[in-house]
Amino acid sequence: MLFTKTIDSNRDFLYLYKRGKSIVTKAVVVYYRKNNTPFNRIGITSAKKIGNAVERNRARRIIRAAYREIEDKFPIGYDMIIVARRAAVEMKSYNVKKIFKEKVIPELCGENK
Repeated sequence: MLFTKTIDSNRDFLYLYKRGKSIVTKAVVVYYRKNNTPFNRIGITSAKKIGNAVERNRARRIIRAAYREIEDKFPIGYDMIIVARRAAVEMKSYNVKKIFKEKVIPELCGENK
């Protein structure tokens, strides 16, 4: 991923859950906060209530693929946690990409102004 690094610290996840703003859609919940760096940081999670390990991994793969395809459209300088919901398991990556384009990116860009 060109402009993105991964979030792997539990402390960063908890900080975004508590202090970050959220965008709720049918397939994902995105927690975000500005980080004032020249790159984005992203973490993708899925809870056990989504299903077994195969379904959770599929949901994360779909979200990662959708993000990778439109990564250049996201504004730079944000920390994001993307939490998969049950609907993400049945979706294809182009559906999640459409959700990112229509709901997530406009709200992040509105935050910049």
